[in-house]
Amino acid sequence: MLTSWKSAAKALGWAVVFVGFAVTVAGAGAWFVAAALVGGFEPAADWLSVTGPAQIILQGISLALAGLLATYLIGIRVLGLDLESLRWRGLDWKGRGVQWGLLLGVAAAALTLVLAVVVGNARWVGDDGTALQFVTQGLKTLVVLAPAALSEELLFRGVPLVVLARALGRAPAVVLTAIAFGIAHTLNPEVTPQGVANVALAGLFLGAAFYCPGGLWTAFAAHLGWNVTLAVSGAAVSGVPFDIPVVDYHPGGPGWLTGGGFGPEGGLLATVALAAGTAAAARWARKDTS
Repeated sequence: MLTSWKSAAKALGWAVVFVGFAVTVAGAGAWFVAAALVGGFEPAADWLSVTGPAQIILQGISLALAGLLATYLIGIRVLGLDLESLRWRGLDWKGRGVQWGLLLGVAAAALTLVLAVVVGNARWVGDDGTALQFVTQGLKTLVVLAPAALSEELLFRGVPLVVLARALGRAPAVVLTAIAFGIAHTLNPEVTPQGVANVALAGLFLGAAFYCPGGLWTAFAAHLGWNVTLAVSGAAVSGVPFDIPVVDYHPGGPGWLTGGGFGPEGGLLATVALAAGTAAAARWARKDTS
């Protein structure tokens, strides 16, 4: 029993070290790049405090690169993990795992939006813009959100989940990293306790996707599918609004049902959709015995 407690404590310690190292390196890197862009470290701090597309993509790329560095230095060099145990499985966009992961994320987000229309009186109204502008902005949104989704998967469904699962088992490890995932979003704009709880539930959804065929890339695809579907529909993503031409999303209400200013992730309807997505991913994960 003492050995198991020591093993769990050691795994938790390495998970904390991994995240702390990656966040520190990413923060320093983003700050230096921002300083070069805006001409000084003081204005860089003000610039980074704004939640805009440029800031999101810079922070996402910085955190993804830092996560990759931490994976190599801590996960591979120190802990002796390999790409198979990290469930990288190679980046194959034609692979079944990536395709089904994307479908899972898109379906869960679409279900949330449809339920909001049916139950919560949400609606879309026409906005300025053309179809070409809509497609162009949608592609830009994909580019902005992809590094953020990848970086969060590296931090929460990467080395920390693998080392915790070895010490505690998959289910407890997924729960612990999901809780950490929710806590990491407590400073997001318009955040609510219900929103944090739903982000933690999304962590369970993505943790289950991580153990589906395709591993990390399935979780990344599900994460990206969820975020982009909400964003191109005109809805806020974890409190961050996106300006999309042609359509303007009105969430309806009440806020506890449809999410309010935090976006659909802040409402009970997202809880239903994410629970369904988690159940589907968990059932699929049982088919992968590796």
